Amino acid sequence: MDEPDEEPTEKPTNDREEAEREGKWMARNWIGIAVVSILALLLLAVGMMQATGLVDVFAPVADSETGQWAAFGVLALAVLAIAGWSWRAIVS
Repeated sequence: MDEPDEEPTEKPTNDREEAEREGKWMARNWIGIAVVSILALLLLAVGMMQATGLVDVFAPVADSETGQWAAFGVLALAVLAIAGWSWRAIVS
């Protein structure tokens, strides 16, 4: 039978300033994750409606179907770039 660790993985914060910094860091990262999640969900919904022909969101930007999917691809790349930026902030 394995015994639990004798020391916690992370040490508790005793300094008020350090606790505030950690709290702000966590809040900023969770807000970043939430924003990326919302944008990805909206992009998925628009893509599904575009694929079924329910809407032509990108019709003012592009006339052909290929052009509309290219505009959708650009939006997908933008969401991926935001997600990468957000993930980089979390990891570092």
